Amino acid sequence: MHKVVFSLVFFLCLFIPLGANSLNFENIKELPNGDIRISFKLQKVALINAYALDDPSRIVIDVRDTKVSSFSEENNLGPLKLVRASDQNNLSRIVIDLKESVYWKKPWQIKSKDHVKLILEIKQSQKIKKNTRDILIAIDAGHGGKDPGSVGTNILEKDVTLMIAKELERTLRDTQGYKPIMIRSTDKFVNLDDRYQKARELGADLFVSIHADGFRLSRVKGASVYVWSEEASSITAENLSKAKLVADSSIKSKVGRLDFQDFDEDAARAIYQLAYEAKIENSIILGEKILEQLKRDPFTHMHKPNVEFADFRVLKSIDIPSVLVESGFITNPDDSRRLSKKPGRRMIARSIFLGIHEYFKVKPKPNTIMDPLPEFLTYTIQKGDVISEIAIRFGVTVNEVIKWNELDPSSIFPGQKIKIYI
Repeated sequence: MHKVVFSLVFFLCLFIPLGANSLNFENIKELPNGDIRISFKLQKVALINAYALDDPSRIVIDVRDTKVSSFSEENNLGPLKLVRASDQNNLSRIVIDLKESVYWKKPWQIKSKDHVKLILEIKQSQKIKKNTRDILIAIDAGHGGKDPGSVGTNILEKDVTLMIAKELERTLRDTQGYKPIMIRSTDKFVNLDDRYQKARELGADLFVSIHADGFRLSRVKGASVYVWSEEASSITAENLSKAKLVADSSIKSKVGRLDFQDFDEDAARAIYQLAYEAKIENSIILGEKILEQLKRDPFTHMHKPNVEFADFRVLKSIDIPSVLVESGFITNPDDSRRLSKKPGRRMIARSIFLGIHEYFKVKPKPNTIMDPLPEFLTYTIQKGDVISEIAIRFGVTVNEVIKWNELDPSSIFPGQKIKIYI
């Protein structure tokens, strides 16, 4: 009976708009590199679902809670044939008809003074046999700028989180099929609302927030992983979420107040409950996969053995699986030493990366490298890389990397692509 009532509520909610929003076609451009950019205009950031289909080749963008005047734009630039759109029950559906399979970038949204631009880019490639895109991972380095976060002995949380984030960014950037999105890449302050809003605007598939805890008792130590919930799973989780919200509020009074162009995650959670429940379920799976990897790290002590729940505002996107990783307590001497050095930070980044990859084995994204599951990952060697560090990043041995690729370790070079079987 409960499920029937819930389904009815969800069905009725589909017809409750989140606010006036219109969608209009803007233009089609060929970029200097030969890519094709298709642009649309919105009044505010929207909830979007984009996917590609084959036979015939096309890309579909569903834009929720919008109205569009139906249009059809023929164009023969590169692989493009036709761009068309129509309304379906408070949903605008854009279809890009193609002559062939393409590499495409997941649509992103850019706020300007009087409108929001929705952009899709496509690229021809002779190597592509089906429509393909990268998996977008939003990496949120906690705190920053005037917000130092927790303070340890000669170490600040904002610095630790950014260095771990950059380690993770590097692995994702140089691994074919993944693309990192840095919420902050420098020492600057970013409002809590702006963090998850940026992930929404850039079309992230996952959101990982990285932190390093602090406590009045220096003996408290270890890493933990959190998923969003209105009710905390422990006293520690409740105190931690309150502390982070108070800290953000004291630095910038706008917390909790959205820009008129932003997508209202709170209102959407009540309307799209099924999407929200799926997000929580997927977030738990992601958290468990990262936790499994952290437990395998011989240098990282676990503060909590299971995924925890807390009201972390930064995790509140209704449909983007999101987790918060506490890498340790910088008020603890052991954790502080571990996180102040590159090897310790690299191990946290490795655990997060491998957890993400294991998650996509369970929840593969259509149109990406994980569908179907690949036999191996392809890593592009960068300047300064050595085989031993590459092996550490992927949780494999040096001998395995050499064997898989028949390498001479002394003759690897930047731009060389190697196989990693994980």
